[in-house]
Amino acid sequence: MHRPLRIALFSGNYDCVRDGANRALNRLVAHVEGRAGMAVRIYSPTAPRKAFASVGEIVSVQSLCIPGRPEYRLALGLTRAARADLDGFAPDVVHVSAPDLLGRQAQKYARAAGIPVVASLHTRFETYLDYYRLGLLRRPVDRYLDRFYGDADHILAPTPPIRDEMAGRFGDHKVSIWSRGVDPRNFSPTLRSEAFRRHLGYGPGETVPLFFGRLVLEKGLGIFAETIGLLRRRGYAVRPLVVGEGPARDWLARRLSNVTYLGFLDGPELGQAVASADILINPSVTEAFGNVNLEAMAAGLAVVSADVDSASALIDHGRTGLLVAPDDACAYSDAVASLVDHPARLAALRRAATAIADRYRWDAVLDDVVDVYDRLAGRHPALHCSRVA
Repeated sequence: MHRPLRIALFSGNYDCVRDGANRALNRLVAHVEGRAGMAVRIYSPTAPRKAFASVGEIVSVQSLCIPGRPEYRLALGLTRAARADLDGFAPDVVHVSAPDLLGRQAQKYARAAGIPVVASLHTRFETYLDYYRLGLLRRPVDRYLDRFYGDADHILAPTPPIRDEMAGRFGDHKVSIWSRGVDPRNFSPTLRSEAFRRHLGYGPGETVPLFFGRLVLEKGLGIFAETIGLLRRRGYAVRPLVVGEGPARDWLARRLSNVTYLGFLDGPELGQAVASADILINPSVTEAFGNVNLEAMAAGLAVVSADVDSASALIDHGRTGLLVAPDDACAYSDAVASLVDHPARLAALRRAATAIADRYRWDAVLDDVVDVYDRLAGRHPALHCSRVA
């Protein structure tokens, strides 16, 4: 009888920041330890105070706060203590989830020890550079990311378009899809509350646009603010609902007045707030999957999203949502206006979005990752691994 498979998971900020990537990793650990009966140890920076209740055994690695973004920690690599712990744990598979120094050194450790490596892609980090005026670094960053993912035995891509992109660079056999799921208990049209809307001052027939996510510049806050401004100048008296918190909240407040800020919400409160809006405006181009799109669709909202791979994999333009040019605030405002002006179209998009989102269930997508672990560890030898020298 085989001993339980041991997985060493390396994360950039496993429970320091509550975002889609970290929530997905926590769900994975719970699933792998629970349903699959594997052992997982997480190596990650830790903060004095967790951003949310995390799952699993965490080995804290040395880290520093990122200047200007204190909620994020930057790992200083695989320290001697973490390496000794890793030796004792003796993993069968190393899973790296962030292309940082810790993840890179974990790859090198695994290569020296003959341990297979799986790398999962959660964020398009290369897109951050434009938001912080670091475009000159794009080529070296792209080269580094190619080395990082190329040196993995297997790559988990979140969507078919990204899977195809990675397969074109690294080989079809080396890439598979780890999608995302949605919890219908937390995101459902049944959680919509007219009483909640009235409490916030929204009228019965008022269309409520939503921004849902961390308030950071790379989520497209500038485009969001410009879109609302254009709608108002066109005569639409929209008052956005903003669900989320982050360091750019004051930045947004200075540029956009008459906004309802709910801050960070979780559980039933989050589900009620999202379902009680009408249209999600998502101008972010940095997500690899786009959890907020899926969660808003499951909650019964129409989605107006940047036309990027993460969104086009979920949204059938014109049927389950609307896709627009990522940097064109006029296109966003036109799309939102078309839904405000045509309530029947808005209602049809909302129904279709919910039906599509219902197909995304966590158990099935997490079982796909378990299968990759098994195959890499030789439990299912059909997966042929190929290392880049």
